[in-house]
Amino acid sequence: MLGFPPDARLLIINADDFGMCHSINEAIIGTLSGPLVRSTSLMVVCPWALHAMRFLKGHPEIPFGIHLTVISDPRDYRWGPITCREKVPTLVDPSGYFYDFDSMPVLLAQAKPDELELEFRAQIETVLSAGLKPTHLDWHALRFGDRRDILDLMIRLAMEYGLALRAIGRDVIVKLQNQGYPTIDYDFLDSYSLDPGSKSTLYVSLLHELPVGLNEWAVHPGLDNAELLVLEPANHHERQTDFDFWTSQKAKEVIKEEGIILLDYRPLQAVWRDMNPSEKLM
Repeated sequence: MLGFPPDARLLIINADDFGMCHSINEAIIGTLSGPLVRSTSLMVVCPWALHAMRFLKGHPEIPFGIHLTVISDPRDYRWGPITCREKVPTLVDPSGYFYDFDSMPVLLAQAKPDELELEFRAQIETVLSAGLKPTHLDWHALRFGDRRDILDLMIRLAMEYGLALRAIGRDVIVKLQNQGYPTIDYDFLDSYSLDPGSKSTLYVSLLHELPVGLNEWAVHPGLDNAELLVLEPANHHERQTDFDFWTSQKAKEVIKEEGIILLDYRPLQAVWRDMNPSEKLM
């Protein structure tokens, strides 16, 4: 469907969380300047989103997705909806911010679909109104659980806006592919699920073992400077280890040795858009 041989080993390496803070922005910009990380995902609601958007505006050749966000991570560095809080009361905690990761069950139990759609549209429209042209939708930190309706909403928005979508779960992948939509062939790899102490070695093994078809790895580069170490005080170095590996000579050598083809969401978006003609991105 994408024009590659049936035995091709394809890999999208996407840098998530662009806009979260300055140290993450700098790390993502650094990885995008190399040959391996080909795309990123923008967190529109975060304090450093304007900096990220200005960079993307100045580099239209860099493909990026919208990292739909209704979860706020660091305890002392938080964000909330673009939509007026009074219009999305089930999405925010008593202080007016998005719920944090540990409180996700509360969010999933009460979030109303119409409020989620209102906020997701606001995030998408913010990007479009800035003159930027995203390639796909993905999401930040959400564990959908029984809320399949949230994923269905994202699928509908991707179709409406002429964007591709990061798929999750075998049933969703099969469903979309059976309808003619290109997706990854396997669940995407989230670098936050990997032990930072052995991550580089594991990355090398996983590259050697990469299966035939389209794969996606969501990585999270960051720089362990004073800013990031205050925001993420557990000091696990998840983000620094991603930055170090994906800017390393070793990573380049393994990918070349294995004949892995790197790409981004633009070929997928072209098919999604053709299947759902829309004026929203014209």
